[in-house]
Amino acid sequence: MSKRFKAAVIGGSGYGGAELIRRLILHPHVSLERVASVDYIGEPISAAHPNLEGLTSLKFEEMAAEKAAEGMDIVLLGLPHKVSAHKVPEIMKTGARIVDLSGDFRLRDAATYKKYYGADHPSAQLLDGTFVYGLPELNRERIKTARYVASPGCFATTIELALLPLAKAGLLEGNIEIVGITGSSGAGVVPTATTHHPTRAVNLRTYKPLEHQHIPEVTETLHSAGARSLLLRFVPVSAPLPRGIFATCFAHVDGKTTKEAVAAAFAETYRGEPFVRVPQKRLPEVAAVSGSNYVEVGFAVGAELDPGTGKRLVTCFSVSDNLIKGGAGQAIQSMNIMLGLDEKLTLEDPGSWP
Repeated sequence: MSKRFKAAVIGGSGYGGAELIRRLILHPHVSLERVASVDYIGEPISAAHPNLEGLTSLKFEEMAAEKAAEGMDIVLLGLPHKVSAHKVPEIMKTGARIVDLSGDFRLRDAATYKKYYGADHPSAQLLDGTFVYGLPELNRERIKTARYVASPGCFATTIELALLPLAKAGLLEGNIEIVGITGSSGAGVVPTATTHHPTRAVNLRTYKPLEHQHIPEVTETLHSAGARSLLLRFVPVSAPLPRGIFATCFAHVDGKTTKEAVAAAFAETYRGEPFVRVPQKRLPEVAAVSGSNYVEVGFAVGAELDPGTGKRLVTCFSVSDNLIKGGAGQAIQSMNIMLGLDEKLTLEDPGSWP
């Protein structure tokens, strides 16, 4: 039986590209037709991704973005930040739908983009809402009718899903402190001094403290969900594991807020959500979601009020696989929604344990 939709991946040689290709090869309704890249030109997909040996006859092709998108129903972009922004206008000419995994179209303000990404946005006119932010748990209905989706960042996804219940319940405002621990694959396929295994495997180190590019993305998203006057203070930490993110978020809520109210907010927000789990007998842990599109969230509610403010501390926890729900898996989830398909297709595998 022929597949209904045709897809191309542009930027397919990295870790995110590997997950995009893997899921598309398995897809019952979407046919992967092309993989464009600046690396491994003319070589089989397995040259970059050994786990896909023998599963596809496709090869990496060097071609212009517009050419790669011709005749496609949907194009998934695994390109770096500041590269997608140049390619998207070309792809739009073909009429193909787009899911962009970079940060180039997640924000709404060109000045904020320049501050956090260090460059003027070359297609600033498209920051007017042309792209829908691809967090299904918040924007599913908008994604259904979208032609262009900006898929969220890995830290952003994990943090947003930790705090979304408080935002939707009107409990989230003011200062939020966050520590996010991430695996080495989040740094990409090209090794650096800080991702080299002998150093990374025995180390914990912070980077971009209080100035990570996902800060404005998270702030925008939570404000759209009902949060008020947020000031996010985010410290990312690189950890000695290949995959996974563990986010701990400290929210200061009204002192009258009870543990039962927080539990109700989490239950209401994630009731029926296919990829968000709220464990009842334990708190979230990375190994439970690694290799999968699932996220686990949880919380702890402080018993004592802050003596200075009268606020109550609610600590929210969230874990994800940075390459799947934090990257390619969520992009496939949005693609399925855009095409009118079951959003769970190719994404329901639970990963392995341990």
